[in-house]
Amino acid sequence: MVGRFFRGLFILILILAIAGGIAIAFLADPDVRAVELEAQYATPPSQFVILPSGARVHYRNQGSRSGPTLVLLHGSNASLHTWEPWVAQIGDAFHMVSVDLPGHGLTGPVPGDDYSQEAMAKFVAEFATAIGVERFALAGNSMGGGVAARFALIHPERLTHLILVDAGGIQTKTPRDPGLAFTLARTPVIQYLMLYVTPRNLFEEALKKAFVDDALVTPDMVDRYWKLTRREGNRAASLKRFQLPYDTVLQDNMGKIATPTLILWGDQDTLTPRDMGEAYNAAIKGSKLVVYKNVGHIPMEEVAEQSARAVRDFLTPASSPTTPP
Repeated sequence: MVGRFFRGLFILILILAIAGGIAIAFLADPDVRAVELEAQYATPPSQFVILPSGARVHYRNQGSRSGPTLVLLHGSNASLHTWEPWVAQIGDAFHMVSVDLPGHGLTGPVPGDDYSQEAMAKFVAEFATAIGVERFALAGNSMGGGVAARFALIHPERLTHLILVDAGGIQTKTPRDPGLAFTLARTPVIQYLMLYVTPRNLFEEALKKAFVDDALVTPDMVDRYWKLTRREGNRAASLKRFQLPYDTVLQDNMGKIATPTLILWGDQDTLTPRDMGEAYNAAIKGSKLVVYKNVGHIPMEEVAEQSARAVRDFLTPASSPTTPP
């Protein structure tokens, strides 16, 4: 009986291996060389900096150099381009620094291959120091929001303000509907296939899941997500990240965040549902929660004007809360 079970298991594994091999052979989406992508997506004002750790980081330094500094962290499988609508809206008043996080965009994989929330928070500290920014406001969307909140726990002395935009990093009581791409990325065995097969239509479906207004999901946007995810090394980095166990540090300690905090959320977000924003708001003393109706996971693009106005009001000294020394 036991021998029959193992024979059946072996046959199943063999069938899956053959099917995977066929899929890779006929459906493979090859890596895209970094030099090709930089020619397309690292046009001015893009810059690169080499960190002491050896990471080569893609970032943009925009807006008013005399204004308060706002550092911007994108979400999972996104890039710094997601913040351009805010730069257009409030760059007149603030020094806007956006960055491609490790394993993403044109930064790509980093030495050490650590893509945990803690490692990304340390990366932000190292990056900010490398470009001469010591104290700043920090905003993050989705995965980047979780990294921003973790940074606030580790380096509160470096922050003036914290802005969480549909932030991840904590648990939800609401059933999630992240879409097929994120579901496959977390599915054992199948996730290895995505090292080689990542169809463009998966990205289109995921983006339309993230936006309520599908008209905002343009072919150029889909192409950018699809190509940058396939930058050499990025898919392997994503696999490592999706295989990490759930980190409870932020969940257990978010009530210790003392930085003045603004929380922006789309009420139709199915990836990081609204109750996560409410949980952050309940835990962080003195925080303010703003919920946008009929908006999804990426308010800084879907309602750029309204969300940027909330940020302007929050960061303007006359209306912002007193920051801790």
